[in-house]
Order: sequence, then structure tokens, then C-alpha cells
Amino acid sequence: MRRPCSRSRRRASDLNRHGSKLYAGLRRGELRALRVSDLDLATGVLRVARSWDDEEGEQEDGKSAAARRKVPVAAVLRDVLDEHLLATGRTGDDLVFGLTASAAFVPSTVRRRALDAWEGREPITPHEARHTFASLMIGANVNAKALSTYMGHASISITFDLYGDLMPGNEDQAAGLLDAFLARSASRDTGATMGPESVRSTAVESGPIPA
Repeated sequence: MRRPCSRSRRRASDLNRHGSKLYAGLRRGELRALRVSDLDLATGVLRVARSWDDEEGEQEDGKSAAARRKVPVAAVLRDVLDEHLLATGRTGDDLVFGLTASAAFVPSTVRRRALDAWEGREPITPHEARHTFASLMIGANVNAKALSTYMGHASISITFDLYGDLMPGNEDQAAGLLDAFLARSASRDTGATMGPESVRSTAVESGPIPA
């Protein structure tokens, strides 16, 4: 059953849409083309399979091959999407955030409502929301390769170019991370100092270090 789109429901839909940008890092076109069938909220995964272009409509091929990807859905976003689907009655191949179940939302209309909601202040842009997602993932210690995949970057070098300054990398940070790792490993050795044998054992347990 389709529910009428009241003003309060449109505002709720906008908030849910912004939440998806902040906590999943989707591009605007990807968000416009997102379908309910792309969501697996039970396992916490969102599938990005297409994008939406103003002139050509839905596009099966995204910005690059890497654009087709799976993105983890945090609990905070899963709750938002659950509530949104319940409120809108969208199912199956319906567009999650569409103006209707088959027509994508209009970005200029959403921006106009955002300007009203922010009362004259400049609202956060889709790019800023996407960068916020990347920053949150880096703050949660998600590794660069995984982040590159979640962002849909064509190569990991793009991820480093954009977000390398946010990643641990200076000498103090590197030394601190190494000290913390060795301390955790030593605690498994009943508090013993990390001698050569312990280091060798830890390296074996940890597996090969990627080049």
C-alpha cells in the first residue's frame, strides 16, 4: 500500500536520505538509483549497483567498475532505513528515496527544502556528507584498502590522495601503534617482554605483512 507523501513525511525522507550519505558515503546519483532490493538490512550490507543521470536516467554502469560495490550498514543507519521503509511502504525494486517508487528524487527540490530547514545557513552538500563518511571510517580504524572499496574509488591511490592526511602516518603515531600492538601481544605471553621468540611467534600468528 502506498502512503501519501505529507510535508512531515517528506522532511523525514530528507533526513533519512542525508543519513544514508553520512553513514554509507554514496554519491548523489547512486542514492537516487538505490532500490529496496539493494538493501540487506538483516546482514547489514548495502549494494551499489547503478546510478541515476539527469539526462539518461538510470545507468547500470556507475562511474567506474569499482563503483559497483557492497557497503557495510552501521546499526544507526539500519534503524533509519528500517523506519523509512516502514513509513513509505516501499518494497522490492521500488526506489528507496524516489519521488515515487519509480521516479528518482529531484536534487534541486531536496536542496530547496534543506535551505529552508537550515534557516538560511548553507546546508551540508552531498560531497561533504561523503567525505564525512570517509572521515568516520578512518576514525574507526578501517584500513585504506577497505575504505577505497566502500567509497567506490577506481584505485587506492585516489583514497590516499583524498584522505591520506587523516590516516595515521607520522613517526609518533606509527611508534604508538607499534608499542600498543607489542603490548597486547606481550600480555598474551603472561606479561613477558617481547624477545626474539615472542616476536617470531607473533609474526606467525599475524600472518604475512602485505607489501
